[in-house]
Amino acid sequence: MCTDLNRDPAAMGKPMPLDLNIIKDLKFVDPHIHMVSRTTDDYQALFDAGVLLVIEPAFWVGQPRTGIDSFKDYYNSLIGWERFRASQFGIRHFCTIGLNSREANNEPLAEQVMDMLPHFIHKEGVLGIGEIGFDDQTAAEEKYYRAQLELAKQAGIPVQVHTPHRDKTKGTVRSMDIAIEHGLDPASVIIDHNSEETVEQVLDRGFYAAFTIYPFTKMGNERMVEIVKRYGPERILVNSAADWGISDPLAVPKTAALMLQSGIAQADVEKVTYHNALKAFRLHEHLDLSKLEETFFADPSEKYEGNTILRGGQQPRINKDSIIIS
Repeated sequence: MCTDLNRDPAAMGKPMPLDLNIIKDLKFVDPHIHMVSRTTDDYQALFDAGVLLVIEPAFWVGQPRTGIDSFKDYYNSLIGWERFRASQFGIRHFCTIGLNSREANNEPLAEQVMDMLPHFIHKEGVLGIGEIGFDDQTAAEEKYYRAQLELAKQAGIPVQVHTPHRDKTKGTVRSMDIAIEHGLDPASVIIDHNSEETVEQVLDRGFYAAFTIYPFTKMGNERMVEIVKRYGPERILVNSAADWGISDPLAVPKTAALMLQSGIAQADVEKVTYHNALKAFRLHEHLDLSKLEETFFADPSEKYEGNTILRGGQQPRINKDSIIIS
């Protein structure tokens, strides 16, 4: 037994240090990350950490939108500028488009958004409808959740569901009940922001269970490790959200490292941080998956609407020999 407390953090009641080299050769998908709230440095860090592809759901940006044009511009940014910005750092960017639960409560504006959504859901780079669902679980939220489920059903595309922070179990069960009532295949619905109290029901009913690794709230790395140990890797997804609050865009690779360090098999880690997301969002219909691991870069001289992120002759760093997560 080690008696040198300086060499044994566990003996001091402190967590063992995370060995990041353990994920050096792995590749990742972050299936729920709000890159509109991140900097270009975050894209570089994601690329360095092995994240090949991100999926960005439309969400509430912190301040209520007051007109339909603000929704239109936001949706256009997800399929335009953000897709371009990601490509400059070797990352493929996809999104889901939808009316979020908080703004569903502004019914006059919500009606206008619903009229506009069919224009966007078939655009290049759009994988489904999301993130939609419940926040305060109001009648208006349910009305527009149902309307968007019908839209997804008609279009034959996946749905990304936001579960509420309050009364989570009630809201999660209600979300699944309504999806089934509308005739959606549970395998086409990703239930997000799960916790220990919801995961078993979500998996038992055939839905995908996504977990947001989020500092101080939602789900931490160590809890996520225990969930995968208990329930296995099938239909489980790990994401970062990485929204405007205190969040970590590198949550997926960091969680993968902790899982490996905790004894979870590499094949299982790859499922929950890579393969399951590709399957849940049916990315084979949008991308030749055999080419996904090929180095991907847009032309650095290319501009979007006359603008570039690479100013003054800058070049994105493409050294992938080391992982930089600090």
